[in-house]
Amino acid sequence: MGRYSRLREIRRMDPARDCAEILRLMSRYEFPWDFRQGLGVAFLRDYGVPRISVLLDRTQEFERNGQKRYDDTVLFGYEMTAEGFESERAREAARRVNRIHARYRIPNEDYLYVLATTVVGPKRWIDRFGWRPLCPQEVRALAEAARRTAALMGIADAPETYEGFEELLDSYERAMFAYDPANRRVATATFRVMARWYPAPLRPVVAWVSLALLDEPLLRALGFPPRPRWARATAERLVRARSHGVGLLPARPRWLPSRPRPRSYPFGYHLDDLGPHWARSRPLEPLPVERP
Repeated sequence: MGRYSRLREIRRMDPARDCAEILRLMSRYEFPWDFRQGLGVAFLRDYGVPRISVLLDRTQEFERNGQKRYDDTVLFGYEMTAEGFESERAREAARRVNRIHARYRIPNEDYLYVLATTVVGPKRWIDRFGWRPLCPQEVRALAEAARRTAALMGIADAPETYEGFEELLDSYERAMFAYDPANRRVATATFRVMARWYPAPLRPVVAWVSLALLDEPLLRALGFPPRPRWARATAERLVRARSHGVGLLPARPRWLPSRPRPRSYPFGYHLDDLGPHWARSRPLEPLPVERP
């Protein structure tokens, strides 16, 4: 398979009809590492909003079970897209996500913002650092996938386009980004989890590069000082060098998709394993699309 064969395949697809398949090709074949990094930055953006980070900090999930909390978030997203948004597998995952969220009073605008980060985060990262930019079909598929997720979870007023999600994210951050000690605590706990993925000698370098790639409004909201210009430029060159090398490689073969490798579940998992332990005692409610 040629390096751009899969891109030509995606360009022939309909983003409204084939959004789950396009998302699968993007995240498991074309940009598996970059897609994860974009989502990782998306998670961090949530912590720049005190209303969100104070709730996360109060649960202590990141301090006590940071790796599991990260893995569960990734796996819920994987389960909701693995067989398409209309599948029973997607609905089973969505019921469990809603069961967890039902314990808290979360405004719809916060749900919309978190959803927007999962659209804008991967797009901006891949356009900035990917071995190629996203094509229009991929961008529209990202937005359509978010709209399908919103419908499953009962999130109202989801934008119809990528541009709508981007404007929602930018306007929300202008209004809501602010420093709070909870922001720093949750972000630090997340960085601690990510650092453990690498050998001990590399962890300081990984932390240094990670902070240098974040924008100044986010760094200020998280309580970290802005990085100097030379540090940002060096970190960007390192990541772009990796992307240049990836672009020279052959396309990932179909028999070797990138799949989540959750460290919390080395022997596999069931849906009921995902989420905090207390959630298992709460009933599963029908999804909004299943109610009469």
